[in-house]
Amino acid sequence: MDTIKTAAGRAAKSSRSTQSLRATIGSDLRRNKLLYLMVFPVIAYYLIFDYGPMYGLQIAFKDYSPGDGILNSPWVGFRHFTDFFSSYYFWRLIRNTLLLNGYELIFGFPAPIVLALLLNELRRQMFKRVVQTITYLPHFISIVVVVGMMVDFLARDGLANQLLSSIGVASKSYLSEPEWFRFIYVSSGIWQQVGWGSIIYLAALSNIDPTLYEAAKVDGAGRWKQMIHITVPGIMPTIIILLILKMGSMLSVGSEKILLMYNPLTYDTADVISTFVYRKGILEADFSYTAAVGLFNAVIAFALLILSNSISKRVSETKLW
Repeated sequence: MDTIKTAAGRAAKSSRSTQSLRATIGSDLRRNKLLYLMVFPVIAYYLIFDYGPMYGLQIAFKDYSPGDGILNSPWVGFRHFTDFFSSYYFWRLIRNTLLLNGYELIFGFPAPIVLALLLNELRRQMFKRVVQTITYLPHFISIVVVVGMMVDFLARDGLANQLLSSIGVASKSYLSEPEWFRFIYVSSGIWQQVGWGSIIYLAALSNIDPTLYEAAKVDGAGRWKQMIHITVPGIMPTIIILLILKMGSMLSVGSEKILLMYNPLTYDTADVISTFVYRKGILEADFSYTAAVGLFNAVIAFALLILSNSISKRVSETKLW
């Protein structure tokens, strides 16, 4: 009898809790209906264009044919994955993708931080604004235009070769040289994005308490020590968060720029996973194989994001979740 009463009491309590939750949600929806209405297009966008297409990931495990459709195409299991892992292209694609991202991480990631620190030390506001404007402008230039500029500057009769030939250096077509591709790709990316990337660090710098600098001056700390002991630690959480996000995209490279820059002569150092997927999937219409390659890329990127966030959580108090 007591057991029945206890169960009935729990059921009644659960019912009251459910009703209370529904009332709370209903009240919140009525009170913030305009906010929910405003965020609805964003949610709909991600549901339609990001989560909806995930239904098609099953073609990575099928021998997909447009005529048969996704549901009627025969299952082949992990055949496309094993074909990719055993292919000649696998290690070349992984090597090129990791090297390009590694160079961007080593040279490109610190560049906006350094620029923001240098701009923060400027006292002439007019000069600071001029430098900011000049460094921001390349971000607004289309990638197509940037690559077109590089093609003209780095051609055999381009400006770069004319300047180098004046000091006795033989001219060459740099965009056709495999050993120059990574340097050109990374350096042009730094030039285009360093100013824009510094904005978030400048915003973080503006949140540092000015009294910390005043106290450091009283203690006799110079500009260098103030930057090392106050400025850099002040923006460290922002640096860590952006570094975690960067680690999560270590297997993702801007395919648009590479597609515009590379050619068969530079495939050995320029061909990455995204460009391989484009050639194999779009040009050769091998949809199942490239879906398997893309799924492999996404899984590894997700694992890197989880790993980098876990490491950050252990060594510092900053994390994504």
